[in-house]
This record gives sequence, structure tokens and C-alpha cells, in this order.
Amino acid sequence: MNYKAIEITTVEAEKLLLSQYNIVGKANKLPGEIDVNFKIKTENENYVLKISPPNKNSTYLDFQQKLLQYLEKQNSNLTVPKVLLDKNNSSISEITDKAGNKRKVRLLTWVSGRVWSNVNPQLNDLRYSLGEQCGLITLALNNFTHPEIHRKFDWDIAQSLWTKQHINLFNEEEKELIIYFQQQFEAGFNSYKKLRKSVVHNDANDNNIIVSSELIHPKVIAIIDYGDSIYTQIINDVAVACSYAMMNHNDPLEAALPIVKGYHSKFNLNQNELNHLYCAIAMRLVISVTKSAINKIKQPNNKYLQISEKPAWILLKKWRKISLEFAHFSFRKACGFNAHPNEHKFKKWTTKTNFNLTQLFPTIHKNEVKLLDLSVSSKWIGHHEEFNDLDLFEFKINKLQSKNPSKIIAGGYLEPRPLYTSTAFDKIGNYGKESRTIHLGIDFWLPKNTPVHALFDSEVVVSFNNTGNKLYGGLLILKHTFDELEFFTLYGHLSVESITNNNVGKHIKKGDCIGYLGNPIENGNWVPHLHFQVMLSLLDYKNDFPGVAFYNEIEVWKSICPNPNQLFKISELQPKKDISNKELISYRKKHLGKSLSLQYKQPVKMVRGFGPYLMDPFGKKYLDTVNNVAHVGHENYKVVKAGTDQMALLNTNSRYLHENINELAKELIETLPKELNVLHFVNSGSEANELAIRMVKAATGERDIIASEVGYHGNSNMCIDISSYKFDGSGGNGAPENTHIFPLPNAFRGKYRGENAGANYAEEVKILVNQVQQKGRNIGGFIVEPIISCGGQIELPSGFLKKSYEIIRNAGGICISDEVQTGCGRMGKTFWGFQLHNVVPDIVTIGKPLGNGHPIAAVACTQKVADKFANGMEYFNTFGGNPVSCAIGTEVLKIVKKEKLQENALIIGEFLKSELKKLAHKFPIIGEVRGQGLFLGIELVDSKLTPLKEQTNYLANRMKDHHILMSVDGPDHNVLKIKPPLIFSKTNAKELIYFLKKILSEDFMNSYKKDKS
Repeated sequence: MNYKAIEITTVEAEKLLLSQYNIVGKANKLPGEIDVNFKIKTENENYVLKISPPNKNSTYLDFQQKLLQYLEKQNSNLTVPKVLLDKNNSSISEITDKAGNKRKVRLLTWVSGRVWSNVNPQLNDLRYSLGEQCGLITLALNNFTHPEIHRKFDWDIAQSLWTKQHINLFNEEEKELIIYFQQQFEAGFNSYKKLRKSVVHNDANDNNIIVSSELIHPKVIAIIDYGDSIYTQIINDVAVACSYAMMNHNDPLEAALPIVKGYHSKFNLNQNELNHLYCAIAMRLVISVTKSAINKIKQPNNKYLQISEKPAWILLKKWRKISLEFAHFSFRKACGFNAHPNEHKFKKWTTKTNFNLTQLFPTIHKNEVKLLDLSVSSKWIGHHEEFNDLDLFEFKINKLQSKNPSKIIAGGYLEPRPLYTSTAFDKIGNYGKESRTIHLGIDFWLPKNTPVHALFDSEVVVSFNNTGNKLYGGLLILKHTFDELEFFTLYGHLSVESITNNNVGKHIKKGDCIGYLGNPIENGNWVPHLHFQVMLSLLDYKNDFPGVAFYNEIEVWKSICPNPNQLFKISELQPKKDISNKELISYRKKHLGKSLSLQYKQPVKMVRGFGPYLMDPFGKKYLDTVNNVAHVGHENYKVVKAGTDQMALLNTNSRYLHENINELAKELIETLPKELNVLHFVNSGSEANELAIRMVKAATGERDIIASEVGYHGNSNMCIDISSYKFDGSGGNGAPENTHIFPLPNAFRGKYRGENAGANYAEEVKILVNQVQQKGRNIGGFIVEPIISCGGQIELPSGFLKKSYEIIRNAGGICISDEVQTGCGRMGKTFWGFQLHNVVPDIVTIGKPLGNGHPIAAVACTQKVADKFANGMEYFNTFGGNPVSCAIGTEVLKIVKKEKLQENALIIGEFLKSELKKLAHKFPIIGEVRGQGLFLGIELVDSKLTPLKEQTNYLANRMKDHHILMSVDGPDHNVLKIKPPLIFSKTNAKELIYFLKKILSEDFMNSYKKDKS
């Protein structure tokens, strides 16, 4: 066919519209596979004009029109294009084109909204609503009939084996993939063809799905273009919707499940249909790539016909790696059935049986257990470093056993464990990095060479010497059959000899010895134990089987691998119930102060930390980009050990002599200018700033303090009185009489901008000094952070601090540098923030970073200030400077120095800042990137510098969805702050940038552009 000869221009379309429908409108070309389509805009309405190719089957077009008219009458909840009649009151017009061809014309109402392909992100709620819409359409069409519904149609999955005729179009790798799915489909065809049938939409592709205009929580509101509707197996419609909506997702199965669940909520799918969904999805993709291969030959210039080719191939390859059975079980669970069909049958069978541990381990003569908790929140496993020390682990196991000589140490079913640190247990899912953490069996910790015996008659189906794998070592899997029930038991960590004696196919009698527990060398140096697991299916595994699962798949895995304790019924081995977030929040609301806030719209519970990560109760790791308290990494082993070692000896106050306080003082003074050589130790940054203000008053006899707008210096009364962030914020009463606030020295969006901003802001300080002096008083002190954190990571403009110090000192005042957040090497270029400005303050306050999470802080001051403060009134702090805190603080400073973390802050900080600036160039919503070292901020604004609070909050919460913790700050809540532990690596930085880029490209993050227009 000569497609150019039958082309219709927009001008011709507009004339046709007027002549056939008496409508004046503006035409714009739309893509289409068969019809020539135009969007028509009029003053009041929008339409779709569809012009068929020459000699198009009029019965087929009548089918489409009748179907739409039928749907309009059937379901008022459905939004469908309405058929408009022409001037002759016909639903189908006929014209003669410029080449003399007879053409059919139809006019439909336009369905407003966004096309699915233009929606970003496509999250679970959206995919669920897609399933709902498809289900509603099938429900409405259930009794529709027309001659064309039984036509021959290449895009019908039921007819998909026509693709076998074109296998020659593909290379060898592609052939293997396509043939595999064709064979799978054929193998189940006899039962497939008996499935329920109906007329279904059959084409919920990217350009046929209409989504609501909401940018947060959008819904599918309509599905258009019913040209592919056909009478076929209902499950095919689900498969079509899944196959398109799964594209461009790392985990396609996870992406499909909300669609299946949504479909089932409106049109009940039965269990037999779900048996065939995996293959139906695959065959739709096979049709797609085959069509593309054919069209590249027939119509090489029609790009629309090839639009899904590349993502379809990518998805086919991913789909092949997913177990057919596991997908089937997942679909079942999504529809509310037991994931494994035999789960209930196995449970019922175990109620009639009674086994005990002496049958499994006859030589041990023990039937009671001591539960061993190896979960993420377990205190028994201790520090991250300790549970990787297998010698220590063995020592602790032996110690526990000696305390419980009559019991077998056991446990672990569905336990979320942090023990699996290898990247082999990781994958990149649809929401960032995921790790396998959920233990699927029970571990029995017993001596090496302990005999293991069969609980029932068995057949060996897997006998594998897996000694290089720390999961199992020697692995044995046995099959058991009881009436119509078949299941398997797995025995991991056996000896090599056990495997040698049990070839695949060997029959074993109940009570036979099947092997012996291996020694540590055979099992990756693990302490001898048996990993015992029950499976109702082996899935696709031949020589192995997972003993650990991903948390987001737990509902499916616990059905495939039911609790082995159903055999033994030992009460101590029941999985412990974790307290839900809902319960925790409910208790907090009742018994904790309402002013205590929680981070994120959906708060996260954290139970473990290590390095730059926090971990929730299920083993999910979150990259922490905001916790500057964990200065040298969460639960740094050296810091923890320094604290626990000293705690085991002595903890008392500083009135007794002890080396630790002097050691810490030496380490700290070494980092400071020589003028700052006197220290006072306290417990927190708030206490440090409180003490600093007391020193100011003692040294000057004055009470007036100058501080920054939106500055925050602590939570004590005196600190609140100098914190504009608090008293000018919600619930505050404004500045007290003796507090004087200069404008936030923000050269990007503040009162003064540009090159002279520093001098202008310093002038504001001078004005405040003059105002105080005019009242007959003088300035006591000036306090500011070198980078103002709560102000939005505001870097002080050049020259501001030096000039301000000069003004204050000329007035007899004291200069305080609040280094609670900026100190101890975080700035990269310098150890302390004030050093960036070539000044030496009179007092430096040090807080959060010094203890790496332990409550210790300090005030460093000049000898002059210290002497005036020592006026006879004793300063005593019970816990300030205690031996434990000092040991911890000393270790933190030593780690910063020895491990060159200041240098790391500089290198990684500069890399991050550079990459963030590249993002700012790509995404103009980032108005400014600022900060030093690993103390950075990105401010989100529109072109008029209007702060974008909602977008900032959205970005932080979406990053949390991808397991990256970020926090919002600034007076307008439009600044994302980045201040991670100083061990933050380049890999961590790249991960942060990758997901920032991903979320910044989402629709809501760009919605501000519409506000500007």
C-alpha cells in the first residue's frame, strides 16, 4: 500500500469535519497503527477524528462503534469515548479522498487526561487503578456480542502461535527466548483453551491509558481505542495490561502484581486463569517483537509500529529469569488466594502428625530448644563487626549451650537477619537497593558430625556439594509424598561425606541416617549447625534453593516454605511478632509530648546502624545523608569498643583524677588555634551554647546577644532565647529584650545579594550594636554558625564574619562560633567552620559529632574568657567529662585524623557539589547548591526564586521510598540538607545523585513550571 497516497493533511481533516459533522475545529495529527487520527479542538469540546484506510471492513468499524455505544449504556462509572453521529445521523461516515478511494470516517469525544506513557512515576497505586479499569471494562462487556468478535486477529494471545512462522527473523539468542515461551504456552494449551472467555479491551498500552491530572496519587480514569477488542480468554486482557505497564521496571513481577490485584477487585479471576498468566504475558511480548520485526521490513518508516520493540525485548529477557511457578504463586497471593495451592493441605496434614527433635537427631536425646535470636534487632549478635567474627560467634554459641545443656539451640524461621552482607544477596528493585534478609528455615546449632535422620520416607532429589557457599555447604533435598500431598525438606551445612553417600534418586526410609553436620571448613567457617527447611515446590532450582528471601516477597515465600515447626510444634520456635509502626505511633500519641515530631509522612522504625546506613526491623538498609551525629559512621566499632571497654571499668564525674579527660583535651586542643586552649566538657550542643552564653555574661557583664535570623543554638531556655528559628517560628513569642537578630546572611535569596552582600550584612550587625548602645547597654556576645544549618545550609558571604567579629570586639563583646554541626573535620578544607573565614573566635561550642551519638560536647575558649568565668562560682556538670564520654570523644577525634576523614569530606564533598551543580543545570528547580565538605544544601525555587516547599517535601519522601534518607530545612522549608557521616563514599554519593536525578524528573517536581506560565 502507498501510504503517502492515502495520507490526510490537517487542512483536509478540518474540511472533512465541517462537511460531515458541521463542526468547525482545529486538527492535530495523532499516532495510529491503522487509522489516520486527529485531535480536534473546538471552542467548547475536543474530539478524535478517525479516518480508515481505503476499503476498510465496514463490519469491523461497525463493531467498534456498537461496542462503545454498548459500554455507554452499561456502566455509568466507566469513562469511554462517545460516538458522535454525522449530519446524516450515522455513526460511520463515508468520504472519497483525493485519490478517489472510499474511506470511512468516525468522530468520538475526546477523553481528557494524561497518556500513561507521559506519567512519571508509575507507582503501585496507579498500576492498581489500571487493573481496576480493565476489570470494570471486562465486567461491562461480558454479554456484548457482534460478528467481528470472532475474527482472526494477530494481537489475540489465544491465536499467538502464528509467531512460530516468523522465527527466522531473529538471531540465535532471540530465537531461544521466543521458542522457550512458545513451547511453554503450547504445553499448557489444552487447559488454557478451556478458560473463561469474554469480549475484552485487549490493548491497554501506553498510549491508550488515560490518567487523571493529579501529580501526586494519580489514577487511571479511562482506557481508549477499542479497535483491538476481541472475544478471547479473559486472562489475556490482564496479560496485555501487565505486559505494557511492566516495561521499564527493574522488577517486572513486582510491577505486575498491583495490576492483577486491581483487576481481581473488579472482576474476580479464578485460580485456573492465574495458572496461565505468566505465559500469556510472555506471548503478548512475543507477538509485539514479532510484529516489530515484520513491520521493519514492510513499513520501515513507521516508527509508531516499532515503539515498544526495545522495551519488549528487555522485558522478555527479564521475564525469562523469573520462575514461572514463583510468578504464578505471586499472582495467586495478589488475588487473595494462598500463594501455594498446597499450603492449606500441608498445614492440615501436619495437624495429624507428631514429630519430635529426637527423631531428627536421635543421638542428642534432647527435645527442648533454647531460642536464639539472630534478627536485625537482636542484642545477642552484637555489633556488625562481631557477627562477622566467626570465632567470636562460635565462642558465644558454646557459652549459650553451656548455660542450657539440656536444650538444642535453635531458631530463625522468618527472622530478618543482618548477617548476609555479601552483595550476592542484593538486587536493584523498583524502589532502590534490596537485600535478601528473611530466613526461611530453622537453624539447629549442634556439634560437627552430629547424625541427622530422616523423619519420613524420602527420595533424594538434590545432593550438592556446595561447600564454597556460606549458606549451605553440603546440601541435601528430599522429596516426600503422602496421598496427594508432595513436599520437600532441605538439609544445609552437611558434611561432604553426607553428599557422597546420597545420590539423586536414592530412596531413604523413615529413621535412616541421611548425613552428618559438617565442620566449619566445609561450611564457609560457620559454626556447625543444620539449616532445616520445608518447601512445597522447588521452583526452577536444580542444585540449590534459597534459604533467605527478600522482605517484599515474604508473603509468597512463607507459603512456598511453611514453618518447619509445624512438624514439631515447639512453642519456643514460633516467629516473634514485631510491634507495628501503628502501635508505636499510637503509644507515642498517648504518652509522649505532642511537640515530638516524626520524620516523613510514613515514619520509619530503625533498629540497627552501620557505617552510612540505618536498618529497619526487616533488614532494609537506608543510606543516611543527614545524620551528622554519627560523625564517623553509625555504631563505629572502634568508638563502641572504646565506650564499652571504659564502661566496664569505671564511669564517674570529673572531680576525680582520670587520664581520659586529659587525653580528650589534648586531642581537641591539637585541632584548635593556640588561642583556644581552655576546655569545659558538657553533654550536648545545647549545654555547650548555654555555658558559652554564661561565659559571655561573666566575662563582659553584659546580657545582650546578637544572633542570626533563623539561627538555632539548642533547646534549653537560654538557647531558645537566642534562637530565631524557635522564637520567630510556630509557637514562639518573638525575640526577648536582650536578643537582637540580624537578617539571614543569604546572598542567594536574602535581603542583600551579590558581591557586597558580606559587607552589607555586617553593616546590619553594626546597626544592632548601635541600637543596644543607644539604650545605655553594650553587647555581651555574637553567636553564629559558620554555615547556618536551620537557615538552609547558608554559607556566610565573603568578608561577613571577619567584619562582624571586628564590630563586636570594638564594642567589647565576645565572639562565639557554634560548631555543633559544622565542626570536627566536616568542612573538608578546614577542621572547623570558622577557619573558612580566617577568624579566631573567643569561644567555640562543640556538640553532636564529638561523641558519634554518645552525649558529649565541649566549650573551647581563650584563657582570658576562662579566667573571667572562674569568678568563684563553681561550674560542675555530673556527666560532663566523665571517663566513658571522654574515651569515646578521644576515639572519634583519633579516627577522624588517622582515617583522614577530613580529607574524605573534602574529596567526596567536592564531588557531590559538582554533581549536584550538574543536576541544577539539568533541572532548573534547583536554584542553588551550597555548602562546604559534607555539609551541603540544595534549594528548590521557581524562576522568580519563589520557594517550592511542596516539591522539597515530596522529594525527601520519594527519596525515602528508594531507601535514601534526606531532610528538609530552611525558613521556607525548601532546602534539602546533605550532611552524612564522614565515611560517606563516592559510591554512596553516586547512589544519592542517581536517585535524585530519577525523582527530579518526576511530574510533580516539574509542576512549578505550569504555575509560572
